[in-house]
Amino acid sequence: MCPRSGRSRAEPRLSALLRRRLGPAVAVTYAAAAVLPAPGLWLRRPHPLDAAGLGELAFCVPQLLLALVLFSAGCQVPPHGLRLLLRRPAALVAGLVLHVLVPLLIVPGVALALRASPDQDGGSGMLAAMILVVAMPVAAGATVWTAKGDGDQPTAVGLVLASTLVSPLTVPVTLAVLSPLLKGDYAGRLAPVGHSAGHAFALTSVLLPCAAGLLARLALPRPAGEALLRGTVPAALAGSLLLTYVNASGVLGPFLLHPRPVLLAGALAVAATVCGLSFTLGRAAVRVLRLDARTGASVTLACGMNNSSASAVLITTALPDRPHVLLPVLAYGLLQKMAAGRVVRRVGR
Repeated sequence: MCPRSGRSRAEPRLSALLRRRLGPAVAVTYAAAAVLPAPGLWLRRPHPLDAAGLGELAFCVPQLLLALVLFSAGCQVPPHGLRLLLRRPAALVAGLVLHVLVPLLIVPGVALALRASPDQDGGSGMLAAMILVVAMPVAAGATVWTAKGDGDQPTAVGLVLASTLVSPLTVPVTLAVLSPLLKGDYAGRLAPVGHSAGHAFALTSVLLPCAAGLLARLALPRPAGEALLRGTVPAALAGSLLLTYVNASGVLGPFLLHPRPVLLAGALAVAATVCGLSFTLGRAAVRVLRLDARTGASVTLACGMNNSSASAVLITTALPDRPHVLLPVLAYGLLQKMAAGRVVRRVGR
């Protein structure tokens, strides 16, 4: 039985509807974050577990939503697909190498163009935001878009896991290579945060939930596995949309209260340049490597989709006094979803 037919039998109507309308649904979440940001701001805050007598502990809603998305992604990987990926890891290795190298080719050119901007620091705020975005592992949302377009889910999940596994090494290296392009104190404030956050983020936010999903799919008998998919797939799609709303609420609401059109235009231009070039180079590499359509889509998404949620958290930690730096991150998060929609539509055709 092929993965697609198995998914169609296990997938409920709500999940199918969300898959077909994922792009418009994302636009609605951004509009909701702009108009009604208060619930999203409340969800962004850590919440102590006082009611359970665990006042010193707290749970973080964005982290739980990210774990749900990755647990579902792990559940959607069929055992035979995982075995095939391990026997033929060429696409996995190619996607991982491209994910690391493509930003090193793009960001210096963007930095050179920003030096002509009227900003006193040569656009270093926007450039710092883009450096943190491209240094992050492959976004968990890549698995959602891969599933939407019938892409190669084992390759997508493998790239999320592999890029996260090596992130304690690649994140500091990427920051060290690109930070000299920054002016002022940006370089000195980014490096320590990226180095210290890599290990904890990789383990708790990505590796553990995704591994749990993989193990659940391997351990459960087939009827129980299909029942698990019927529950987790629509929940993960809804969780992905809620996570988008929570992340956008922290930026769009305050920005609309005090609009800065020039800053918005600059953030969109920089994010669109970096995002567009990342996807373009990914597609070009796929053609050179002669990958099939489904695997090529997953590799292309790995080149252009980065964990903007993690970079937003790091920016909030490293630059709490400069919230405007989050605007390019939010713009990149929206643009990479739009570009991902185009990639999966090509697979469908």
